[in-house]
Amino acid sequence: MLGGVETRSVSPVFVGRADELAVLTDALTRAAGPEPQALLIGGEAGVGKTRLTEEFLAEAERRGAVVAVGGCVEIGAEGLPFAPFSAALRSLRRQFPEQLTAAAAGQEDELARILPELGETPRGPHDEESTARLFELTVRLLERLAADRTVVIVLEDLHWSDTSTRHLLAYLLRTLSTGRLVVVATYRADDIHRRHPLRPLLAELDRLRSVQRIELSRFNRAEVRRQLAGILAAPPEEALVETVFDRSDGNAFFVEELVACRESGCRTGLTESLRDLLLVRVEVLPDAAQRVVRIVAEGGSTVEHELLLAVAQLTEDALIEALRAAVGANILLASADRDGYRFRHSLVREAVSDDLLPGERARVNRRYAQAMEADENLVCSSERTIRLASYWYYANDPAKALPAVLAASVTARRRHAYSEQLRLLDRAIDLWESAPAEVRAELRPADYTEVYPPCGCDPETTPLRRLDLLAEATVAARFGGERDRALKITKMALRVLEDEDDPLRSAWFWTERSKLVASLGRGDGWTELSTAQELVEGLPPSHVHAEVLSRAAGWGMIHNPGLDNIAAAERAVEYARMVGAQEVELHSRITLGSLLADAGDVAGGLALMEEVKERAAELGLAMLSGRVHINLTSQLENNGRSREAVELAEAGVQLVGASRLLDSEAWVRGNMAESLYSLGRWDEATEAAQRTLRVSQSAAPRGMASARLSYLALARGDVAGAAQWLGAAHEHFGTHDAQPQHRIPMYRLAVGLAALEGRITDVRTEVAEAIGAGFPLGHHRYAWPLLLAAASAEADARGLPAAAAGHEEAVRTLRRAMLDLAAPVPLWAAHADFVRAELLRAEDRDTPADWTAVEAAIEPLERPYLLARARHRVAESLLAAGGDREHAAALVRAAHATAEHLGSLRLRDDLALLARRGRLQLTDPDEGAAPAATGPDTDPVESLGLTSRERDVLRLVAAGHSNRQIAEELFISPKTASVHVSNILAKLGVAGRGEAAALAHRLRLFTPVPS
Repeated sequence: MLGGVETRSVSPVFVGRADELAVLTDALTRAAGPEPQALLIGGEAGVGKTRLTEEFLAEAERRGAVVAVGGCVEIGAEGLPFAPFSAALRSLRRQFPEQLTAAAAGQEDELARILPELGETPRGPHDEESTARLFELTVRLLERLAADRTVVIVLEDLHWSDTSTRHLLAYLLRTLSTGRLVVVATYRADDIHRRHPLRPLLAELDRLRSVQRIELSRFNRAEVRRQLAGILAAPPEEALVETVFDRSDGNAFFVEELVACRESGCRTGLTESLRDLLLVRVEVLPDAAQRVVRIVAEGGSTVEHELLLAVAQLTEDALIEALRAAVGANILLASADRDGYRFRHSLVREAVSDDLLPGERARVNRRYAQAMEADENLVCSSERTIRLASYWYYANDPAKALPAVLAASVTARRRHAYSEQLRLLDRAIDLWESAPAEVRAELRPADYTEVYPPCGCDPETTPLRRLDLLAEATVAARFGGERDRALKITKMALRVLEDEDDPLRSAWFWTERSKLVASLGRGDGWTELSTAQELVEGLPPSHVHAEVLSRAAGWGMIHNPGLDNIAAAERAVEYARMVGAQEVELHSRITLGSLLADAGDVAGGLALMEEVKERAAELGLAMLSGRVHINLTSQLENNGRSREAVELAEAGVQLVGASRLLDSEAWVRGNMAESLYSLGRWDEATEAAQRTLRVSQSAAPRGMASARLSYLALARGDVAGAAQWLGAAHEHFGTHDAQPQHRIPMYRLAVGLAALEGRITDVRTEVAEAIGAGFPLGHHRYAWPLLLAAASAEADARGLPAAAAGHEEAVRTLRRAMLDLAAPVPLWAAHADFVRAELLRAEDRDTPADWTAVEAAIEPLERPYLLARARHRVAESLLAAGGDREHAAALVRAAHATAEHLGSLRLRDDLALLARRGRLQLTDPDEGAAPAATGPDTDPVESLGLTSRERDVLRLVAAGHSNRQIAEELFISPKTASVHVSNILAKLGVAGRGEAAALAHRLRLFTPVPS
């Protein structure tokens, strides 16, 4: 033993792995920084993961670190939920119980789901919210324990890990931020086949910069020679090195096995088969020891001594003698942290188990189950139910297996291990028909399900039905992230219901399908939801009816906005109240409040949502609180109250962040990013959007965040960045569910990008499509910026040859679109004024008075970027009209300072060029700064770094000439013209001729500004 760390390797010499050990010890040093560290060690079975880990843990203990090891436990076909975390925390509790008790104070019952010794496991709600809270508490517990000491957690055998363990590990490595903690996880790489559930987790963790991955390769010939020398305590013969290296192929464990076989005299029993290699040393054990080894193989990863004694049906002396032989042969090991035994190598256990006859395997499992039923103290209480279910299942006894599997599914659900619950429910469904009818008749929904039958039956007295299991499995699959599986289960259930008159149950499954289809991106969910509506129509009020109505109203609010949805939401509230479905009622009231605000009753709608926010806080419904924060912040932004929206979003992030509702957090942060952008807090907006991308688990919030980053890039003049983020947004949103709140901003971004690149025809195409699709009620917040971008593009492109055709019609189209668009608050009224002024500029009819009115409308609105753009236009108009130059200069200086602060290079450069053309000073004269322009002879084109010849070429490019036409006009060769155009594009920082022409016209480079 190495200070509590089990020594399991045969070779006394640590061979190779110097680089890998250096990485691990460096992580130990960094953790003391403190800087939490995470490492994954992968390699095929027997390659040396265990030995490397032992060496590292020995070094960690020498440095005074606290070490805790937990392994994934395979029981039957699946792992035990949270097993490695439970074992590691149990070890930490033994080593310093007072500190762990203090760190868990106040959260003992919740943490008991992972470490049962802390308290009673609560029966509370089971959903994504409670799982997220459990994960968050576990991470915080580890951070507290590692606050003033280095703690090393090793999680072994991830290839056996259950889904809940994988989710918790992913969450831990994603969110761990403080503490002197090192987390090391090992897995068997050769078991990770293409469909292995660990593969997606490894891919996800590879993307985290905080996680280092170590892949162990096989030994080369020289390393095998050193390993043999260590085992034999003498230099090996070259013939032996050759033989062992060829047979083992450099696998460290197989090297040890081959040498052990040679030393025990069983060389002649070896075959080329790996299975035979693994079994050969078992077969030379005494008969009693072989029998015990076979029994241990069926017991799971570790079998307790007392349980083994009961199952083996030997005297204690005979059992100990058999175990001594198996341990002496390095086949079994005494467990360090439990009074039991485990195989030295899992491959040997698997080979022994596979070698059992079918009847023999069933008999051994039956004995395990019977022994545990006779004495419940034979195994720890946290494992008893799930192990009993596994033993009865493999005993091929449906009468005993069905209730045992169902009881285990309840245990898994209470621990938020939804994927394990689903696997167990799958077994129960498979066992259903083969279980005796009298056994099924004794089962009750109240004992085994939380999704009670929606038919109005009493779950305490009504017999459990297979449909109840399908409903429970549907929710378990959805909560566990296995939406495809959930969709298949609903299809199976609805096929069964085709022959039954049970509309409520059918409606329930159709509603589930609606959620799943939408979340999987295979439709908008309306077909399924409308089917559910038809089924409940005309039936008495019920919980299912209320849920269907609430979902339908919410669907209409998002997909088909209009006044009709208000009546639907009111009806949903009414039905929910009638049947006492409080949470459904509160969700319906959120929808109703949003719809009322969209329809013009802003005060009433916001007040209603505020009431729900307070009620959700009282009831502790974090998921509901998350949704109301999402809708409230959106409505505040919709009505120009961005500062309030940010404050509320910050509170919302704290709320949902504490419960680790990642998608809710993503939506709130996405809304916060939009409001921060409006307020001119662009760096904060960027961070909020990027954080949204990091925490989101669904596509839609990532699409929203990508769109916001595209807005920021566009405003800053980063064409490539804007295009990249727009593409990402389109990919996240997809084509299956074109919600107006997603669709209109995509058109806005496409218009802005096309305008920057001088593609006026594409601008008009995008605008036409957007107007054709319509601007629904309540979506003026997205539509006005779109019209403003389109109007600005038309004004900037006036005079371009490519823009001449269709220019007048485009202006008329925008004016018509304005007539149908609401401007209910000062912000959107100011946008309307801005659009009108831009359309006048597009017709060369704008005046300083037009732009001064726009500036006055925007000034009180806390929209610095919009205000700077308006001031740019006022100054430009004043200079063109020969107006007040001092006022123009003051406006340019103020706008330029804003552009500098925001990082809007595009606007900053436009303003700097206007100052040079108008011979204005960009800094306040009272500050004594040098003037921005040197005098009346300053050439605005030369200020861009263009030569005289390049100026002539740019003038012709702006007029729409080709390279050949430019060559003919300037008496140069087409090749020379092409070189000049390339130089111009580089100096202007634009991507093509169209963008260069647009820039020239937008900045009026060849139109003098009167002094």
